Order: sequence, then C-alpha cells, then structure tokens
Amino acid sequence: MDKLLSQFLAVADAGTLSGAATALFVTQPTLSFNMNKLEQTIGVPLFDRSSRGMHLTRYGETLYENARLMQRLYDNTLNAIADQKRGTERGLSIGSGYSWWTMFLRDMIIDYQREFPKAPVQVSLGNQLRLMDQMLSGDISMFLAHEVDGLSGAIGTDFIPLTRVYNAFFVREGHALLERPQSLAEIDTYPIVISSLAESRHERFFDPSRRRTRVETVFDRTTVAFRTNSLAACVDYALATDAVLVHTHVMRDDFRKRGLVEVEQRDEPKRAVTGIYVLKERRGEDRVEDLIDRITRAAHAALPPWKPADGT
Repeated sequence: MDKLLSQFLAVADAGTLSGAATALFVTQPTLSFNMNKLEQTIGVPLFDRSSRGMHLTRYGETLYENARLMQRLYDNTLNAIADQKRGTERGLSIGSGYSWWTMFLRDMIIDYQREFPKAPVQVSLGNQLRLMDQMLSGDISMFLAHEVDGLSGAIGTDFIPLTRVYNAFFVREGHALLERPQSLAEIDTYPIVISSLAESRHERFFDPSRRRTRVETVFDRTTVAFRTNSLAACVDYALATDAVLVHTHVMRDDFRKRGLVEVEQRDEPKRAVTGIYVLKERRGEDRVEDLIDRITRAAHAALPPWKPADGT
C-alpha cells in the first residue's frame, strides 16, 4: 500500500503527529512534511490542526474511509497468499466477546480443530469496538458481539443476528441489592464495573453526525468506577467491593460459580441483538460462509435463535 496513505491512516488513528511518528518509527518532521505533501497532491486540507492534536476534515474523512478499504483489500490479498504458501487454508482468525466464547465458541473451535488438526486458530477476546478495529485492520476475519448502535454505514460491514440478550447486573453474595427486586436507579447508586475500555479512537466508527456526543450501546455506561478489558479482573473487583458488574445475562451460571449473583430487576430489562460482524467485501467467500454457518449452528444449539419477528 502507498507509504503516504499508510502514514495518513496512522496520523488519523493517533490524533497527533508525535503518536503516529512513534508508532511508525519515523521522525515527526518527516511525518509532518509527508502529510503536507499529501494535502498538496490531493489539493484539499485533510486535517484540522490545533494544540490538542490533529482531527480529520470532511475531506480527510472521505480519504480515511477509502484508504482503510484499500488497506483491507491489500492486507487480505497478502494474507490469502501467505495462507496458500503455508498450506493453512482452513485456519481461523476470529474475535468474540467473553460471553460467546464461554457459551459456545470454545466448543465449536475445539470441534473444528478435531476436523482440521493442522488448522491454526487465532481468537481475540474483548469488546466489540476493539474487535471492529482488529477486523478492519485485517487481524481477524469476523467477530461475535452485540449490535453496535449508530455504526457508520461507510465502514462496510454485514451483521448476521444470532440471538437476543439483556443487560444484567452481578454482585457478590450478601450484597444489599440481592434483598429484593431493584430499579435501575437503585442499582446506579452503586459503583459500576465494565469489562471494556473507553477508547476515543473508536469514535470514528460512528456516523459523523453523532460523533460529538459519544454513541453508547445498551451495554455502555456514562459513569463507571472501574473499567478493564480483563473479565477476570472485573470479577475480582466485584467480589472485593460493593461494585456492580454489568454483563450479558447469559453469563449468570458461570458467574455464580465464581461467587457473583445476578440482581433481580424490577422492570423488564432492555434487550439487544447479538450476532456476527463480517466485512461486506468478504461475503461469498467459501471459508467465510462456512465459518458463519458453523458459528450460527453452535449459537442456536446453546441459545434461543433470533427471529425476524423479534425485530432488531
């Protein structure tokens, strides 16, 4: 891929010349010169520069989206060639939230490797925005997560619904919230714990008209006492404090074994759709469609299937 475009993407992601220069192992003056050269070549300003960093202009947004697409196509081509050279056409590279790994993905992958013993498998566990970043970078081919509210259509993803889940709250045994059904307002009086990090660079995934106010999904919270991308650390924190761990309800049995109990909610909890995210450009590939089919069958064997009549 063109060096200037690769550097442009790095600056856009980092938000500063210094951060991008460090990541690219080049000097900051060289990077500044190259960005000015790119703007002169295209004939429009790509960045708004200020003491707080560099932010994309509307021209820069257009270039960013298309440069990301070109990078994905280039990386996918190189990966396909590398797979062919290694003879690992059946290898998997997939992302998942912790719940789906526990509920069915782990067993599905073990079965897959029994069928293809030489197939290498790479699994990335984390929140949906970090996994989206990895998929767009070509590190994983698809990922399982709840549907992202407000996602920009320019990203070019397909979402295949699998099931519906709700936002549950878990606390240590003996917690005051376990005495009776609780309202959301009562639960919110306690510190909140979430197994995902708030990373501002992921705001580019959302529609530009909604970027000024950070888009929150059904599982995100505006006030959080403790955030980490380690679910084990979240459980440890909740067990040691009065904090409330927010996570999908399907983990209740697993959390019970670890000492956390689900709080009974007074009102009907809001539900969200969980499914598979994959790039539109990869739909139709035999390996991708086969993996989608395997994941779908494994999910429906463990959880109630999503039905179109349920809505989204």
